Amino acid sequence: MKLIIQIPCLDEALTLPATIAELPREIDGIDAVELLVIDDGSTDNTVEVARGCGVEHIVRLTNNKGLAAGFQAGLDACLKLGADIVVNTDADNQYRGADVAKLLAPILAGEADMVVGDRQVSQIDHFSGSKKGLQRLGSWVVRRLSGTEITDTTSGFRAYNREAALQLSVVDNFTYTLESLIQAGKMLVAVDQVTVGTNPQTRESRLFDSTGAYVRRNGPAILRIYARYEPLRAFATAGLVVMALALAAWLPFLLDWILNGNSNGHIQSLILGAVLFIAAVQLFALGVIGDLLAGQRVMTQRVFERVRRVELALGVEPSHYEPGSKVD
Repeated sequence: MKLIIQIPCLDEALTLPATIAELPREIDGIDAVELLVIDDGSTDNTVEVARGCGVEHIVRLTNNKGLAAGFQAGLDACLKLGADIVVNTDADNQYRGADVAKLLAPILAGEADMVVGDRQVSQIDHFSGSKKGLQRLGSWVVRRLSGTEITDTTSGFRAYNREAALQLSVVDNFTYTLESLIQAGKMLVAVDQVTVGTNPQTRESRLFDSTGAYVRRNGPAILRIYARYEPLRAFATAGLVVMALALAAWLPFLLDWILNGNSNGHIQSLILGAVLFIAAVQLFALGVIGDLLAGQRVMTQRVFERVRRVELALGVEPSHYEPGSKVD
């Protein structure tokens, strides 16, 4: 049983040594533990520091492609390097490395394909009250969309067995945490969670410089993912809202006509209602089209999974790969 712990990095030369030092090199039930650093276009000496810390594998992207792209590139490399289980952690030493064993326990026991580390956000001191509230709200929305019971949906401390990793395909260009969880729920991947600890904050988040930025980035991301995986429900809901507004616009005319027998006037209300009614019909039509496209997306994803399996069988090398300090 081979475990590869992947660490996405962007200019993490200062924090990477502490992160690597905490990660376990021996775990019960695991024959080999290896580390893989994804360098997402760093401008410092992150790669040299990684090699100096004994990292076995490096994926060096040519420029900064974003966290989601880096995560996907690392996952692809881990599979091609023979990983039976992949753990993803952050380079800022946010998560306690000793808790990797906790993440693996449900997978090794055959109870889960994917495990998410629950940071217990409400107990993290350096998170503001508003951020904690938004985290709870966002996690509630993702639970509704994914059909899972994961409490901390934005946690990047996760473990995947080989089958779950093979099926995963993140297309959002911002965050992988939400989409991968929703995708896992839709694909009926067995998802579990374990409580993990966090270390004191080493630096400010590079994804969000404020609570407002968190809302601006995560809000649209959740809406896009929802529309991608539940298009009929998303557009039908919007269509019902617009249809209700159309009926409200027509209400003065209808009441005057029914109660007073007067069918004259109310031209503005009739025109507004007609426009809203047409918009509602279009939204329903978009939902049907989106549902058809969603079916095509599922087929495309299955083809992508088969291509991955063929590449693994043929021994295709991972992209942007460089050996680390212990691999020839």
